[in-house]
Parts: sequence; C-alpha cells; structure tokens
Amino acid sequence: MKLRSLDGLECLSYNILSMWSYLILGVVQGITEWLPISSQGVVAILGRFTQIGINEIDAAIFLHLGTACAVLFYFRHEWKKIIKLENPVLLKFLIIATIISLIIGFPLYHLVRLTTVGPALLFITGIGLLITAWLHRTRRERGWSFNKLAYIGGLLQGLSVIPGFSRSGGTIFGLSLGKLNQTQILKISYLMSVPIALASSFYLMLRTPTLIYQGWPALITSFFFGVITLSLLLKLSQKINFFWWALTFSGLCFAGALINFFAL
Repeated sequence: MKLRSLDGLECLSYNILSMWSYLILGVVQGITEWLPISSQGVVAILGRFTQIGINEIDAAIFLHLGTACAVLFYFRHEWKKIIKLENPVLLKFLIIATIISLIIGFPLYHLVRLTTVGPALLFITGIGLLITAWLHRTRRERGWSFNKLAYIGGLLQGLSVIPGFSRSGGTIFGLSLGKLNQTQILKISYLMSVPIALASSFYLMLRTPTLIYQGWPALITSFFFGVITLSLLLKLSQKINFFWWALTFSGLCFAGALINFFAL
C-alpha cells in the first residue's frame, strides 16, 4: 500500500512539473515567435531541461498552434477579408507560400526531428538579418514582385523546421527583397505563419495524440503572450528604424551561435 501511495505521489508530482514546464515553454514561444531568432530552437533547448516527456522538436512545432491562434485573433479583420475573397492578392500569396513551405518542410522535418540547434544555422540567420539591415539602410531598389516574394518566403519558411533557423528572420529577409515597408513586412511574415502552423500542428496531433491533452497549458500561455508581444512589436515597428531593429537581432543571432558553439 505504501508503495502504491508513493507511486501515486510521484505521478502527481510529475504531472504538476509537466504542466509547469508546458506553461513556461508556452510563454517563451509566445514571446520569441515574432522575433528573428529561432523560437523553435529556443523552445527545443528548454524542453530538454523540463518534464514534458515528448520529443522537444515535436513540442516546439506544436506550440506554434498557440501563436497561430494569436495571429488569427490579432488580424481577425484581415483574415475575414481573406476568407471573403476581398483580398485575392494576399490570398494567392499565402497559398503559394504555404504550398512551398509544406513541400520543403514536411520531408525535412523527418530528417531533423532528432537533431539539435546548430550554431551554423544561427550564424546564417544572423547574416540574413545583416543583409536585411543593409537593404533598408541603403534603400536600394528591390524589384522582386509580390508573387516572387511568396516563393522565396515559402522556401525560407519551410527551411525553418530546422532547429536554429529562424522562421521570422528568414521570411523578414525574403520579404525585404520586395518593395514593402517595414510594417508590411512584419505583418505578412506573421500572416503566412498561420496556415503552415495549423497544418503541422494537426499532423503532430495525429502522430502524437498526447500532445493535445498534455500541451494545452502551453497553448494558452503562448496565445496570451503571443497577442501581447505581437501588438508591442507592430507598434514599435512604426516608431523605430528597421535597420537598427534587424542589426540588433543579427547581433543576438551571432551571440547565440557563439554560445552554442562553445557549449558543444
């Protein structure tokens, strides 16, 4: 009887720790998803030190469902126009980008789900952000059409399944090759994350059903903090120079790559 009681206490303790772990991971996802750093990489690293009991890459990808819901809520009026076919140009962009992302990301996911965050990928993201900063600093004419941006954005978003490769950083760089202003770049980068996040989360729930009833606390916190952080960043983007914004996060990527390299 004592042994069974002890097992019950241990099980209860594990469940409590697991819930707190998911809550914390959800907060991290909600804050880092919109930044040009790899939220998936950060969440995956933290997942190794928590009591979630699930593959860290799977958990990190699944948590994008919470921030996808944040985008749906924050841009609800824009999504309403898209659903009603009142913005066919943006709808076409999202369809192209999503298809490309799925073609690239789905097979790549099965190759990298057991890997770790790579310092080289963080370094590449840092270089991309440096180029982004340079594009905005020099204000060079960038002639990429909106349709071409959908292909490059979809490609870079598909590659972001690799831990350490920033989805936001990659798509921000890709969208900077067009004629969009900084607020439009951020907005479209966030909008295009929704279809791929919904598709990947649904696939993971079919693959690992325990994700939904174990990870629901993280979905709540990632949604809540995602809405707050998203609102703050979009307001900030209208007041600051995008050059310094991209340059700052490029430095953070380089710093993260160095830390990760020496930690190996």
